[in-house]
Amino acid sequence: MTPAINALEKAGIKFTVHAYAHDASHQSYGLEAAQKLAIDPGRVFKTLLTQDSANKPYVALVPVNTTLNLKKFAAALGIKKMDMASQALAQRATGYILGGISPVGQKKRNPTVIDNSALQYKTIFVSAGRRGLEIEISPTDLQHLINAAVCAITAD
Repeated sequence: MTPAINALEKAGIKFTVHAYAHDASHQSYGLEAAQKLAIDPGRVFKTLLTQDSANKPYVALVPVNTTLNLKKFAAALGIKKMDMASQALAQRATGYILGGISPVGQKKRNPTVIDNSALQYKTIFVSAGRRGLEIEISPTDLQHLINAAVCAITAD
C-alpha cells in the first residue's frame, strides 16, 4: 500500500488501482502509464510541483499529453510568478519519488489546481504513489478529497 491508497481507503472514496510493469528507460512516466494501460492520454494526469518566489510548493494536475502554463497556473492561485520546483523540493514536499508523485497522501497538503479538462471524464488516472501504479478516480471525488481548485491551466 502507498500513502495515497491508504488515504483514499480511509476517506471511503471509490477508486480502482491499476498496475503495470514500469520500464526505467521510458522518457515520460505519464505517457508510459497511458500506453501500458491502453488509456487515452487525456485521462491520465501528471502531478507537477511548482514553487513561488518564497519556494513554497504548489501542485498542478494536467493531462500527460499537455504542458502546464505557469502563467495561467499562477493566476489561478493569485500568485504573480511561478516556477517549476526542483526534483529535490518536489520529493521533499510530497514524500514521493519523481514519476510516482501522487496528488493524494502527500506529506503536507499543498495548494492544488486540477486542469478543467478532467471534468469531461467520468474517471481520470493519477499516480498511486509509486512508478507503475495508477489510481482511477472520479475527478470530482479527487477534487473534494484534496481540496483542489479546477481551472484551465494547460498551454493552448
